[in-house]
Amino acid sequence: MDLLGAFFEAGDYSIARQVLQRGVAAIFLVAFLSTANQFPALLGDHGLLPVRDWVSRVRFRDAPSLFHWRYSDRMLRVLAWGGVLLAATLVAGLPQLGPPWLPMLAFLLLWAGYLSIVNVGQTFYSFGWESLLLEAGFVVAFLGSNEVAPPLTIIVFVRWLVFRLEFGAGMIKMRGGPEWRDLTAMFYHHETQPMPNPVSSFVHRLPAWFHRGEVLGNHVAQLVVPFFLFAPQPVASVAAAVLALTQLWLVVTGNFAWLNWITIVLVFAAVDDRAFRTVFPFLPGAAGEPSTALPASPPWFVVLVLAVTLLLVVLSFWPARNLVARRQLMNASFNRYHLVNAYGAFGTVTKERYEIVVEGSSAEDPGDETAWRAYEFHGKPGDPARLPRQFAPYHLRLDWLMWFLALGVRDTRWFEMFLVRLLEGDRPTLRMLRVNPFPDAPPRFVRARLFRYRFATRAERTATRDWWVRTPAGSYVRPVALPGGPRA
Repeated sequence: MDLLGAFFEAGDYSIARQVLQRGVAAIFLVAFLSTANQFPALLGDHGLLPVRDWVSRVRFRDAPSLFHWRYSDRMLRVLAWGGVLLAATLVAGLPQLGPPWLPMLAFLLLWAGYLSIVNVGQTFYSFGWESLLLEAGFVVAFLGSNEVAPPLTIIVFVRWLVFRLEFGAGMIKMRGGPEWRDLTAMFYHHETQPMPNPVSSFVHRLPAWFHRGEVLGNHVAQLVVPFFLFAPQPVASVAAAVLALTQLWLVVTGNFAWLNWITIVLVFAAVDDRAFRTVFPFLPGAAGEPSTALPASPPWFVVLVLAVTLLLVVLSFWPARNLVARRQLMNASFNRYHLVNAYGAFGTVTKERYEIVVEGSSAEDPGDETAWRAYEFHGKPGDPARLPRQFAPYHLRLDWLMWFLALGVRDTRWFEMFLVRLLEGDRPTLRMLRVNPFPDAPPRFVRARLFRYRFATRAERTATRDWWVRTPAGSYVRPVALPGGPRA
């Protein structure tokens, strides 16, 4: 066991373990908080796509979830707020002070609870970073506690997770639109990305040579650098730093929920204690030196971690094959537990930005254009005079779905029900919006109009004080009303 332990234990990654465990737990906290605030209005008993209807059509074996047994909005809130509290204890490092099974149990409870949510979340939980969080949460559960050295096999597997995430995204781009190959993708990305932030318009106006450099740097970071995560130190630590910096650029220039944040956390699996103390000499221990030896891992922990590692290696076959497949899948799960997934994003970049603006009117005649008032969302562009805000790592699910809706997605059932809820004056739905122009009574009619948006130039911004310039592009939904008129 001593020889096995020497191979099994990675004592010089104790600081990395702290970052991985606390960082992933922090993302779980944000995810459960987002769920507590948004799930009932989107998927609850009176939601846009009620869970009760969905579980009546889908078997438990196809989408394991606690809510196959029973669903209620109260039960959902208990699970979500319980997840927030449990994640907070891990962020504070409390379970890590106990035996190895304690943080393992805590992370597995977070994974199982969030899996129950994602597997019934339908289109509102169909984003790649949901699977990424589930996979990361399951894997870091087996990093142990402060009483034992971090298992080397788990440290290496987290690097494999980052490799799939970055290299998969790079290959998706190379196989995608020509704008990635001719280095013009970033001419459009900052303006057309799902949810710009306060910096996006400034970066969009930077010169063409800078945007070409962005694309070239992206290709190097995603197609070359990930291989060096498996190199000896200090090369692996340098590769991790490069990936972290590229992700920080995406954090600064856009809103991609927790995708960039969790990637930054996970790359620390390639940073050893020596590198940490070289950069941060104030950390306990001598600068440039690894951590002191920790007690040997108990046999049960060694056996369990090796068994889990073997399972993860077996499950890696399908995403590894996907990386080299001609028809590469993007953000795909190969099992119902969202373990060892395929990732990738923005295989193509849209050249023009279209937004759907939802409006209501209380006039007797829907033809009275002066009576129409717009509903405003928190994150997605609407009022041209409003500066885009920063929301990530928080995930505004309704706003993201509105972006996909403008791209022409076929399944619009949730949006049709959204319009019904506006006509009903449904309070949970209205609380998800930034501005409800009908606070006293619901409108008589609602409609949806399509606009083309672009960032205002500096001259236009000076003249109008608007951040966006928008032009009408047609009608998306003509005026509709409830049978029998508005409901009080």
